[in-house]
Amino acid sequence: MEKKKDIRGLDLEQLKLELSEIGEKAFRAKQVYEWLWKKNAHTFDEMTNLSAGLRERLKEMYSIEHIHLEDQQISSDKTIKCSFNVGEGKVMEGVLIPTKSRMTACISSQVGCSLACMFCATGRLKLLKNLSAGEIVDQVVYLNKQAEERYGQHLSNIVYMGMGEPLLNYANVLRSTELLTSEEGLGMSPKRITISTAGIAKMIKRLGDDEVKFNLALSLHAANDVKRNQIMEINETNNLAALAESLKYFYEKTGSRVTFEYIIFKDFNDELKDAQELAEFCKNVPCKVNIIEYNPIDNGEFKQADVRKVDAFAQFLEERNIIVNIRRSRGKDIDAACGQLANKNKIATLDVRIFK
Repeated sequence: MEKKKDIRGLDLEQLKLELSEIGEKAFRAKQVYEWLWKKNAHTFDEMTNLSAGLRERLKEMYSIEHIHLEDQQISSDKTIKCSFNVGEGKVMEGVLIPTKSRMTACISSQVGCSLACMFCATGRLKLLKNLSAGEIVDQVVYLNKQAEERYGQHLSNIVYMGMGEPLLNYANVLRSTELLTSEEGLGMSPKRITISTAGIAKMIKRLGDDEVKFNLALSLHAANDVKRNQIMEINETNNLAALAESLKYFYEKTGSRVTFEYIIFKDFNDELKDAQELAEFCKNVPCKVNIIEYNPIDNGEFKQADVRKVDAFAQFLEERNIIVNIRRSRGKDIDAACGQLANKNKIATLDVRIFK
């Protein structure tokens, strides 16, 4: 039996065209679209302002594909990690991070990752699947529901900092941001969304050409090429000079300040010399720096930097008029913190072939 087309793979104009071919007016397509993206309908029967006949026709023509919750864990600090099944034995994760000032959804763009950064558990899984725009949006919808039901708040921020490299799933990631920010979708402000990249220069320039409105964060972690090459293979083909050029281009096109993410490792990148190199790199483009506490992973070779060194590092940057935030990790007891997403609780139950 031929598999039905996933209706969520159509944009509004495509949906209008396909429904016009069966004699439906354009406003019907808009109604269906709002059911799919604003009301998150899982079945055509939920679309009660459509005629019974049209609903049956839609069932014949299309499917509505959604992710499915596989497992959920709640941390002692109220962070929630969710494992989602996306079919064929593949599982990815999204995290809800509640703080006093924010309710943040940390979402995935891929199952696994192809970049294999040494400090990140996800990279050990290899790339298994690019998530569709709908699968990305579904994470946000589910985590927003959890935020409302458990903590009585809506999501305030969305960060693409879960599994995967967003810029290697470019079309689906951009499509998902359109759905999250459009009036027919969730209507969030693009300034509440941050896309994080390990650093792919040509794709950062493409973001500039597309004049995106969301925020951009670069996972930097070292501001000299020798050290960055040691921990991030991507730097061998996208070195700091290339990244600096692409970030300048991005800023010229968008006017958006860039965030540099800097995981600080003991005895590797935690000295004032490292801070000086970072301060020099910050001169390339208006920016701020998030210093991130390292989260240990199984068989990892790095350790957390001493708190006093972290504070001295931050003070060094602040004295040079650089905006600095120190991000203390949350959700570590359920492996939900930065760099820890690897489906640890699921690996034993999945078909081992997908991890080879």
